[in-house]
Amino acid sequence: MNVYQKLNEARAKFHKKALKKSGHNKFAGYNYFELGDFVIPAIEIFNEAGLTSIIRFGKDIAEFIVVNTEKPDEIIVFTSPMSEANLKGCHPVQNLGAVQTYISRYLWVSVLHIVEHDALDATTGRKGDAPIITPKGNPEVNEEDQEFLMGMATSCEELVGNGKAKEASQMLDEAMLDADQKIWLWGQLTAPTRAAIKKTKG
Repeated sequence: MNVYQKLNEARAKFHKKALKKSGHNKFAGYNYFELGDFVIPAIEIFNEAGLTSIIRFGKDIAEFIVVNTEKPDEIIVFTSPMSEANLKGCHPVQNLGAVQTYISRYLWVSVLHIVEHDALDATTGRKGDAPIITPKGNPEVNEEDQEFLMGMATSCEELVGNGKAKEASQMLDEAMLDADQKIWLWGQLTAPTRAAIKKTKG
C-alpha cells in the first residue's frame, strides 16, 4: 500500500478503538481527550500500518510528516502555524516546551481526524445547521493557558488579516480546546476577526 492508503487504514483503526477521555470540563459538563490519551495508541497503530511520524518545528510553521516505512520517499506533510507562550515564572526553554506540546496535539488531531462533537457543541451552541451562538458565562482559565491562548488569538488575527479566515477557523477547530478556553479566546478576538471566522462556518 502507498502512504495514503496506509494513513487511511491507520485512521480507521484508530477510530475503532475505545479510548478513554481523561479530561473533564466542569463548566460545560463534558469529557475530552488529552494528548496522552491518544498518542501512544496512535503510535502503535502507525507501527502496525507501516508508518512513522516526524514532527519538526520551524520559526513560523510546524510540520507533521507521515512516512511510509517501506518506501521512505513516500510522505504526507501536515502543517500548523507556530505560536508563542510567555508563561510567568518560566524560562525560555519551558515556554518553548509548552508551545511544542500544544502544537504537537493540534497536529495529531489533524492527522487522525479527531473530532469531538460534544466539545464543539457545548462551546458554540451549534447543533447540525443551527446558527452559531457565543455562550455566556465566566470561563475559568489559568494564567498558563491564558498566555498560550493569547498567542493563538494573535495567530487568528494575523491569518484573518491576510485573508486566511478559513485557516484560522480550522486552527481553532483542531485545537481541542475545552469550552472555557474557547470562550476566553473568543473574547480576545476583534469583532471583524470573529465575524470572518463565523462566516466560514455558515
